[in-house]
Formats: sequence, structure tokens, C-alpha cells
Amino acid sequence: MSRDFLDELDLSLRHARATTRRQFLGQSGGLGALALAMLGGRDALGAGRGPSTSDADNPNAPRPPQFPAKAKRVIYLHMSGGPPQQELFDDKPLLVKHNMQPCPDELLKKQRFAFIKGHPKLLGSPYKFRKKGECGQTISDLLPHVGEVVDDIAVIRSMHTDQFNHAPAELFMFTGTPRNGGAAMGSWITYGLGSENQDLPGFVVLISGGTDPTGGKALWSTGFLPSVYQGVQCRTVGDPILYVSDPKGMDRADRRRTLDALRRLNEYELEEFGDPETLTRISQYELAYRMQMSVPDVMDIRQESAETIALYGAQPGAASFANNCLLARRLVERGVRYVQLFDWGWDCHGTGAGDDIVVHLPQKCKEIDRPVAALIKDLKRRGLLDETIVVWGGEFGRTSMNEARGGSTFLGRDHHPHCFTLWVAGGGFKPGLSFGATDDLGYQITENPVTVHDFQATILHQLGLDAETFRYPYQGLQQRLIGVEGDGRVRKELLA
Repeated sequence: MSRDFLDELDLSLRHARATTRRQFLGQSGGLGALALAMLGGRDALGAGRGPSTSDADNPNAPRPPQFPAKAKRVIYLHMSGGPPQQELFDDKPLLVKHNMQPCPDELLKKQRFAFIKGHPKLLGSPYKFRKKGECGQTISDLLPHVGEVVDDIAVIRSMHTDQFNHAPAELFMFTGTPRNGGAAMGSWITYGLGSENQDLPGFVVLISGGTDPTGGKALWSTGFLPSVYQGVQCRTVGDPILYVSDPKGMDRADRRRTLDALRRLNEYELEEFGDPETLTRISQYELAYRMQMSVPDVMDIRQESAETIALYGAQPGAASFANNCLLARRLVERGVRYVQLFDWGWDCHGTGAGDDIVVHLPQKCKEIDRPVAALIKDLKRRGLLDETIVVWGGEFGRTSMNEARGGSTFLGRDHHPHCFTLWVAGGGFKPGLSFGATDDLGYQITENPVTVHDFQATILHQLGLDAETFRYPYQGLQQRLIGVEGDGRVRKELLA
């Protein structure tokens, strides 16, 4: 067998392996061409939403919403672990009255818990609540600074989920599905709207608390969406983004020449094979080059005034939630579309002093109280709050009963999907609103239940995106943030 024949065969095999579904359908005509149209950001009927062919060279280019929007950007403050609503926002005097009394049998029938065994006792909160602001919002003494901005936030006490373990509940909250493989909310939003700053990622992730959230990096994954919309994790200590800096011995001019050569090679590959991910690769190389200059600048909080740094309680050079809140404001101010803050450590089981509601919870509240309030105040005084949605909350709530796992004498609560509290500020949400209610023991919702998909649909609506028609075709299904068969609806009662 000749060498030329083997070389030709090898080339043919490599070409066959590189042939994409898009190429095959595009060359098929008829139904194949129709299917190809559905592979793009807009489906063949025009109901989808995403980059058009004119955005091919820059998939992050800003795009208009489907309809007039109230908000342009999102800062999501996620307290990973599930904060106990009974200690923070959902005052229950009757629960306090019956503290350490046996739980009523009717609360236990047909219920399952993550860790509670036997017949638990009720657990009243050891903290006082006070009415704050002109709206008269009831807030715990653990959050005095948040109490100063209650007239700017809408408190939802009737959130509920169908997940009671951390990772599935976080995946559900941020990707619309409790299983791996979904696209993150930040990816959906940047896919639909692009970014207002071409020198920064459209979707940025900041982490505090010492570790990733339980759901892991899947919480900022693009899933089935083009990988250019992946969340980019930035660090506050060391290089802000790993592997973006030039290697030792390479200067910026060398990097530019290298990228130009890589671009030409990728363009040849795109012309030959037509793989759309090649465009993503080109775009990401170029963005990384631009980020070498823009990211260190935006991440340097030393540029802020002493008054602003003190407002947040930030410390330049440290890794903290306070620093991340200040960075979130700097990022959205520069046009980043979606900023996600994850703060780990809110899983208050009471197995010891490191996760109880007497020692540990006040420490966590002290870490976040001042910077959260500062973020609202700072955005407001800069004229950014009206067009920025700020969300604070966890993935589920906590039980009205003491967990007492293994006979522990520390006080704590088990996972509870039936009700939890979440609040929103800015972006057209109704300031000072108190929405939803739970029963006297804080166990079940009694007024205005809000599902996770409802909340997701409402956020998209404020950004000018219709959760019903905002979709992406994948594996023969029209994928959506609210799920293929999701029933999420816009809760207009929450909106101003």
C-alpha cells in the first residue's frame, strides 16, 4: 500500500471526524437546512433568542432585549448552605414560645429530612426582631446594616423548592435543573444580551468562605450553550484570572504576534470544517488578551476612596466577601452583565460550634451584613441600582425543629425545602415590599408561594427576556432556563 494512499486516507479520516452536525445538516438541503437554522441562536420560527449571524466575529457583542427592559445587569449574592430564615427574616414568636417542646405530629407525617431522626423538638430563635424603615420590614438584630436599606429591598418569605440536598438545590436555583448539564443563569443572560464591555467577561464569578459552593463549578457552566458564555472566576489574591498572564520571557508584543498566528490557523480550520466552537476559541483568545490590561485594573480596589472602602469594610489585598461586594459594584459599573458572588458556610446544622446558630451564625452575619448594605447604598448613590438587580438568598430554608444530630447539644436546623426567604433590590422590583408568609411555626407557606422557576422567569422578564420563548435547541428539545416543561411565571406582584 503506497505512502500517498495512506496519507490521503489519514486526511480523509481526520476530515470525517471533524465534520460537525451543523455541516452535515447544512449540506443536506430541505429538512436538513431547516434543522441547521434551528441550531443557531434563533430557531427557524424566530422565537429563540441569541446571537445572530452578524455577531459571528464577536459573540459577546451587546444585543437588544426581546422587549423593553427595566434592568440591564444582575448581582447575585448566594449564601451557600441555606441561611436559617427563622433567625434572619421570618420572625416566629409562637416558635419561640414553644422552644424545645416536642414537634407537633402533623409536621412530621409523610416528611423526610436530610439528618433529623426520631421525634425532634421545636427550636425558637434566640435573636430579637425589630421593624425597620418606613416600610416596617421585620429584620433580625443579626443584620443591623441590612436593616438600614430595607426600604430598598423586596423580601420574599414564600420561596420554595423541590430539592433538599445542597448540590441539587443549588443547581436547580442557578441552572433550572437539579442535574448536571444545565446552563447557568449568568450564561443564559449573557447569551441573550451579550456584554456591554468587550474587555471584560460578560459573566464573572467571585467566591468567599474558603471553598467553592457545594454545587461546584457547574453553577457557572454554559452547559449546552456555546462555551464563550462560561462564567469566569476571578480571584482577589494573586493573579485575578489563572493563566491569563504572559508566560515568563514573553512580553505583550510577543503575545500579540502569537495570537495573530493562532487566529490565522483557527480561521483556516473554520473555513475548512465550519465548527462554530472555532469562533468561540478565537473570541476567547482575544478576550484573554484584552483582559490582561482590563482585569487587573478593575480588580484593584485601592483605586476606591477611603470612605468607600470603609463603607464596605473591605481590605485591599484580602480575600473576603466585603472585597467581593465592592468588586461586584466595580464590575457592573464597567459593563459586566452578570456578577455571581458565592459565600460558603451557611449550613447551620448545629453539629458543633462551627455550624451552629449561636456561635457560627452571628459570625457569618457579621461578615456579610455591612458589605451587603454598602453595595445597595453605593449602587443607589451612583445611579446604578435602578438598572441593577441585586439578589440575596440561599438554595433552601431550614427546619423549625432542632436537628440534634447524634445527640448534639449545639443548636442548629436541618435542610427544609418547603419555605425559605430571599430578597431582591433594584431593577424594577418593588422596594420595601414584604411578600408571602409562612405559618406560625415557619414550616409551611400560607400566602403567595413562589417557585424557583417563577423567580428565574421574573428576573429574565426584568431584563427584557421572555422565559417562555427564550430558548436554545439541544438534543431535539427547546431548552430553557425554566426547564423544557417548566411552569415558571412572571410574578408581577413583586414588580414596581
